[in-house]
Amino acid sequence: MSDARPQKRSLTLHGHRTSVSLEGPFWRAFLQIAAEQGKTINGLAAEIDDARLGSSGLATAIRLFVLAELENKLARHKPQ
Repeated sequence: MSDARPQKRSLTLHGHRTSVSLEGPFWRAFLQIAAEQGKTINGLAAEIDDARLGSSGLATAIRLFVLAELENKLARHKPQ
């Protein structure tokens, strides 16, 4: 399963370059969420970076954001 290996990509947050390593499914979901929200991945990553608490890294914060978005979608489409 080659998708399971983290893929490193460069992002620019508030004018500063950084790199983030995420597994392929997380990158795809993150890109899709950004597109659905009409945001760039750099812009959305900056928002996530600004909102993260504690000492968790940016990659962890993005994974948790993606998971929360997918959970919200599932909850909205859950049969009553």
